[in-house]
Amino acid sequence: MKMWKRVRNWADGKLIGWKYFMAKDNAGMGTVEVILIIVVLVGIVIIFKSQITELVESIFSKITKQANKV
Repeated sequence: MKMWKRVRNWADGKLIGWKYFMAKDNAGMGTVEVILIIVVLVGIVIIFKSQITELVESIFSKITKQANKV
């Protein structure tokens, strides 16, 4: 019985530590995540620039042609 009490106290201590970790202010992490997302998006745009340009031009030409029908 004494061993289970020690295990319970240890687990309670870990749970309290986890709750404290999750509750503390992690505001700096948001900035780093936003910067990483922007870097990835810029990289994707650089890699697929010609395909994106063709797609956008195709969409706008279809919009223009169909707008003239209305």
